[in-house]
Amino acid sequence: MTPAPATETVAPLALGPAVQLLRELGDLKRLRDARSPLSLADRAFLRSWRRLLAGEEPGDVARAETAAALAATRLAGVDASVLRLAGLSPEEVVNVLRRGFDAVTSTAGRTLGELSDLREALGANASAGPGGERALPAPPPFAEALVRQPRAGATHPTLPRVVVEPPESHGDHCFTTAVYAALLAPLHGVDRGEAFFTMLGHHLPNADLPDAGFGGEVLLGDLAPRVLGALQERSLAQLPAHLADRLRGLLPLREDVGSALGRACTSADVLDRVLQVHHHARAAGFTAAQALDDLDIVHPGPVQEFQLRLLADAGLPVR
Repeated sequence: MTPAPATETVAPLALGPAVQLLRELGDLKRLRDARSPLSLADRAFLRSWRRLLAGEEPGDVARAETAAALAATRLAGVDASVLRLAGLSPEEVVNVLRRGFDAVTSTAGRTLGELSDLREALGANASAGPGGERALPAPPPFAEALVRQPRAGATHPTLPRVVVEPPESHGDHCFTTAVYAALLAPLHGVDRGEAFFTMLGHHLPNADLPDAGFGGEVLLGDLAPRVLGALQERSLAQLPAHLADRLRGLLPLREDVGSALGRACTSADVLDRVLQVHHHARAAGFTAAQALDDLDIVHPGPVQEFQLRLLADAGLPVR
């Protein structure tokens, strides 16, 4: 349920230098590999709930999953389990993960503050982190439903829906905003784990409620709090009491910008919603020249000259 927002007393953070990093994290919604039809973000969303059900503290889950997500922006599905399968030692695994982590975090400068706790968490990932062999319980049913539940996108009660394909899932959105919130939390004086956990669970009603977006909530009118509250409780009932009680206490603060937690969470939410729209706009405007000229799709190397001549002779010049 959305609480009445408190009066804003603190200015938002200046996050410009970090936007590219946040955009790359959002792209985990669109990256997949042969191990699953789900996106990397959906898989991390389910894994995060499984780790919480296994008894891990939200702070430990937040650090491990946020660190893994940062490394994955550059390494995609090449995670600790893949590197171990290839025979790398734990030290070699950590070194690869940290190279991916460093490559993306360097783009944000000091905007996101000190990230050493996240970088250190990659050491745990090397032996028992995301994709590892240790047994975890099944995710709660609501988490699996949120992975199946598409997001509505941009809607308005008096205007036609803007339909974009493919839609992100609620698992994609919840995991991405949880990572954003974990990154922003220390800048607001908030624990990474609290911010991560709050956003991981901020769409519990949508496990049962198909997403009609902002327009649908407006049309529900006075019934919206009752509908959302009842369906949120259905999902909370699937968690152990200590986790349900903890999340129940955090969720009302999510959009209260008078609280530090609320500022971290609402910042994460709006950044993801807007960057998602930007993604669809970029995808619609993508040109061959961007891949050919900007991204060097015909890579520099010993065969580049041969390939360029072949393409030119075929009437497909890239320069």
